[in-house]
Amino acid sequence: MTRTSARDLIDQVLDKDSFCFWDTPPEYGEIDDDYREALARAREKSGVDEAVITGEGTVEGSRVAFIVSEFAFLGGSIGAATSRRLIQAIHRATRERLPLLISPCSGGTRMQEGTPAFAMMISITTAVYRHKDAHLPFLVYLRNPTMGGVMASWGSAGHFTYAEPDALLGFLGPRVVELTTGTPMPEGVQRGENLAGHGVIDGVVSPTQLRAAVVKIMRVLGEASPGTPRELAAPGKPRGAWESIMITREPGRPGVADLVSRLGRNVVTLSGTGDGRISRATTVALARIGGRPVVLIGQDRHHLPLGPAALRFARRGIALARELQLPIISIIDTPGAELSREAEENGLAGSIARTLGELVDAPVPTVSVILGQGCGGGALAMLPADRVLAAENAWLSPLPPEGASAIIYRDTSHAPEMMERQGVSAHAMLASGIIDGLIAEHDDFIGEVVAAIDNTLHELETNPERVGREQRFRHYERLADLN
Repeated sequence: MTRTSARDLIDQVLDKDSFCFWDTPPEYGEIDDDYREALARAREKSGVDEAVITGEGTVEGSRVAFIVSEFAFLGGSIGAATSRRLIQAIHRATRERLPLLISPCSGGTRMQEGTPAFAMMISITTAVYRHKDAHLPFLVYLRNPTMGGVMASWGSAGHFTYAEPDALLGFLGPRVVELTTGTPMPEGVQRGENLAGHGVIDGVVSPTQLRAAVVKIMRVLGEASPGTPRELAAPGKPRGAWESIMITREPGRPGVADLVSRLGRNVVTLSGTGDGRISRATTVALARIGGRPVVLIGQDRHHLPLGPAALRFARRGIALARELQLPIISIIDTPGAELSREAEENGLAGSIARTLGELVDAPVPTVSVILGQGCGGGALAMLPADRVLAAENAWLSPLPPEGASAIIYRDTSHAPEMMERQGVSAHAMLASGIIDGLIAEHDDFIGEVVAAIDNTLHELETNPERVGREQRFRHYERLADLN
């Protein structure tokens, strides 16, 4: 495979002639002659003075810090001087409050330096997390190959992670794996396309597509410019709980996919958990609603099961919102969590508890919308928020209605009357204080949902005392007192 050089990548991603080098000459201290000669040959072969190039440029006029590995310099290996250059560049990006785009292409730690260089992967990672502590975006573009300590530290720490086509990515290269274990790595396992399919990275894009991805992310994350919230339609008269439940079960009822589609080009979707799990039952995306960036986390009732992987994916969205200081919009629409041996053995109950707890604890504005079906612990996990809204036919129940009937009456025919008694309907939840507002369902239902979220975010922005962990604690403690 032809490798993309550092300079070629810079030219393809950044605006023409916008790159400005930050590098200073590397210092190696006392090294042996063989290593000194190897460095001289690497400089001559690669045309650069170390295995990374650092600096800044612009993408459609917006500044971005850019750190790019050069594989032609000793296989892109990371020594102490390389690490210092990386760390200094990341710190500068943090000081100047720049988004950071980093593109590893490396076999890992430089073997001529051994353990001291290996341990500096931790030093690079601490610099990355200082950048994240400043709530600045961190994007990773993995090139062929990215292996070893690089992949196992700062190469896997991005808010968004993409790879170039057919890139070899992994912990150890296939040759090393076979020689170490005696068993060859199956073909294709360590390719970017396979890792994207397993939720380890967010996608595979060419260098020119990377520019488009960076443009999109920076556009979505751009400064908030909210307009004047529009007036919302009034909900209709309350229906019976069972009639509402039947409406939400109609196959053509709009769901989270319709909401994402409505938001148009201002959406950047993630592919999975980042640690090898993927679930189509959850959508996680960076988006703009009402002129402001948000993290959207939505349940998709059309793609089941909603199991531990789906909830782990949701928690990745919560973490992204925390790190970028963005509001969280959680969309609830599920007929229930997965009921299986696999779900139990993978900790479904704990996944629900952790997701619920992280939403309660989130240090950013949060809005939850019960879009339709709100069944059981899967729905409860996504419910806590500063403000909770529900579509006028939405509902929330501890069990599927038929299951509740089966427990009490040993049949399913009592489900309608039980749902009425249990107060599962949106109007009943509003009366009991579980939700804060209703969303009218009319011809432009999804448009009304978007407008309701926009209005609610505006309300939270103008009333900051209603936002945050302590407010949520007090709200749910009061809810317990009412009952």
